[in-house]
Amino acid sequence: MGRLRSVCVYCGSGFGGDPAFADAARRLGTALAGAGVKLVYGGGNVGLMGTVASATLEAGGYVTGIIPDFLKSRERMLDEVQETIVVSDMHTRKRLMFDRADAFVALPGGIGTLEELVEQLTWAQLGQHRKPILLLSVNGFWDPLITLIDHMRAHGFIREGLDLNYLVGEDPDRVVETLAEVLARVEPAPLADELIEQRF
Repeated sequence: MGRLRSVCVYCGSGFGGDPAFADAARRLGTALAGAGVKLVYGGGNVGLMGTVASATLEAGGYVTGIIPDFLKSRERMLDEVQETIVVSDMHTRKRLMFDRADAFVALPGGIGTLEELVEQLTWAQLGQHRKPILLLSVNGFWDPLITLIDHMRAHGFIREGLDLNYLVGEDPDRVVETLAEVLARVEPAPLADELIEQRF
């Protein structure tokens, strides 16, 4: 597919109970900026969202925040970012985040983070994209989800030919390198309709 230019980061609007989560967010933001990779994120200035964006900016990186109008006051937009896009609803937000990103990283987070991550896994499973998806499993945060996916597979709900394609990492300093290597090997996808028909 080519060069890694931008990464969409999904993460919590809170900090969680482990200081390692915020540390990973800071390190990831710093690494993105150091590699000249743009950050695309949910636009807020709170929790891990604000941490990864602030770290990217402090290290001289470029940040695009995409936030729905109704969350502007609740998640307090980060005014310092180079580009803020205010949209009408969550669906538009998620679509724009997808369009602006070459790859996706899921830091620890709650239901919203999980929903965004699973949507990208689903779109990839159905042949809608081949952008790399990486679960940054800080201190094993995403282990229960990985176990659930294995459980679904064991019960036949994730079938051969429709498997999920994702990466798991624990070191935020290696995320950019990992995504860039994977992205460089990705071949252009066939037409989505043809791919879905083959898989079903």
